[in-house]
Amino acid sequence: MKPQEVCESALSICRRLGANDVVVSVTNNEESMVRFSNDQVTVVNSLDEVSANIFVCMGRRKAGINVLDLGVRGLEKACREAVAMASNTPESSLYAPLPHGPFDYDPELLKKATVPNGPDQAVHWAQEAIAAARKAGALRTAGSLVARNSIAHLATSGDVRGLAYRPSLELSIRAFGDGLASGHSLSVSADEAGFGPAEAGREAGELAKAAKDPVKGSPGKMDAVLGPMVFADIISQVGRFASAFYVDAGMSFLTGKIGMQVASENMELIEDATDPHAYGASPFDAEGLPTRRKAILEKGVLKTFLHNSATAEKFGTQSTANAGLIAPAPFCLQVGPGNVSAEKLISQIDRGIYVTNDWYLRYQNYATGDFSAIPRDAMFLIEDGRVVSSLKELRISDNVLKMLQRVKGLSKERKWIKWWEVGTPTLTPTALVSEVQFTASSQ
Repeated sequence: MKPQEVCESALSICRRLGANDVVVSVTNNEESMVRFSNDQVTVVNSLDEVSANIFVCMGRRKAGINVLDLGVRGLEKACREAVAMASNTPESSLYAPLPHGPFDYDPELLKKATVPNGPDQAVHWAQEAIAAARKAGALRTAGSLVARNSIAHLATSGDVRGLAYRPSLELSIRAFGDGLASGHSLSVSADEAGFGPAEAGREAGELAKAAKDPVKGSPGKMDAVLGPMVFADIISQVGRFASAFYVDAGMSFLTGKIGMQVASENMELIEDATDPHAYGASPFDAEGLPTRRKAILEKGVLKTFLHNSATAEKFGTQSTANAGLIAPAPFCLQVGPGNVSAEKLISQIDRGIYVTNDWYLRYQNYATGDFSAIPRDAMFLIEDGRVVSSLKELRISDNVLKMLQRVKGLSKERKWIKWWEVGTPTLTPTALVSEVQFTASSQ
C-alpha cells in the first residue's frame, strides 16, 4: 500500500476497534550514512525504509506503536496491539480530544524539498571535510555524515491530513592533533546551500592544532566564552523543559516562571518551525495543527510553555502546536544574535576560559536546574583578551537559569547545532557568560 493508503487503513481499523482518538503517521526515510576514522571512510550504508506510528486513545488511556510491516495483516495486527496496550494502561491526567481540521498549511512549507543523498555524494562530502581538517593541521580525523530525505504522511481521527518534506544534512567531524589535542565541529542544514563540510573540517582541524599540550585547569568561578556547541547544549535545555509535560510533572526549572525574568535582557529565544530554511521546519505538529512562530524568551522574560492539546487543556490555554502526542517539544530553536564577533567577546575577558564543546550534561536537580557537564576537545585559558594556552580536566558545575542570567554578550555569527548532545536543532551564537563555576574533573 502507498503511505496515504496505510494511514487511512490504520485509521479505519483503530476506529472500528473502538479508539476515540487515532493518529497515524507514515514516514519514508531515504538516506546515506558515512562513517570515517583515521581519515578513511570505513562504513557506507544506504537506507530506504517506510514505517508507521500508530497512536490511539481508548477513553483517557493512551498507547502508541511503531510498525515496519505495512501489509494488510501486519497493519491489522499492529492496530490491535495498539488498542490492547491502550486499554490496559492507566488513565492519563493529561487528555483532550484531538483538534478537528481540516487545516490550511503554509504553502512554503508544503513545497517538495530534497537534498542530494546518494552514497557517492555523501562520501565526497566526508572526504572534503577530512581534507580540510588535515590542511588546517589535524593529524587524523573521525566522524560521520548522514544525508536524508524524509517524507511524512499524517492522518488523524480529527479529519486532519498532511504531507511534509523534511530533508537534512548532518556532518560531525572530530580532528586530532598531538597527544590529547582534539577539536570538534559540525555542519547541519536543511538544504545543500547551507551545508559546509569543508568549513566544519577546517574549524575542527584548527582547534585540534591549537589545543596541543593542554595543562590542568584551575577550579573556580571564571568568566567563560561558550562556543555554539556548548551554548546550544544549554539553550536546548530551556527548549526541552519549556515543555508543559515536564512542568506538570514537576521536573522543570521553569515551573511557575511565566512572565518572570529568567535570563539576561539580551536573551531572545524563538521556537519557529515555520521558517522554510530552518533545520527542523515542519508545516504541522503531531496532532496536525499548523505550526507557528513563538517567543519562549523575550528580553530574558519567559513568555510561554510549549503545549499540545492535552497539556493546553490542563493549563487552561491553547496548544502552541508543539505536539508531541505525549510530551510537547520544540521543533527547532533560534537564539537572537548579538552585535560583536566571537573574537571580540574573547578580547573582553581579562582572565577566563574558552570552551568549544561539552558532553554528558547531567542534572543534580531538574526542578532547580543544577547540572554538570564535561568540556570536551579544545578548551583554552584566556588572559588579557587573548587565548594563551590549552586546558584540560575541568567540569562545568552550575545552574541553567543562573548562567542565562549572567549572559553578558552574544556574537553576531550564529551556527546550527545538532548532534549527539543536542537533539533539538538550535541556531546559536557564541556567548560570554560571567562567573561560570568550574570544578575539577579527570575526564
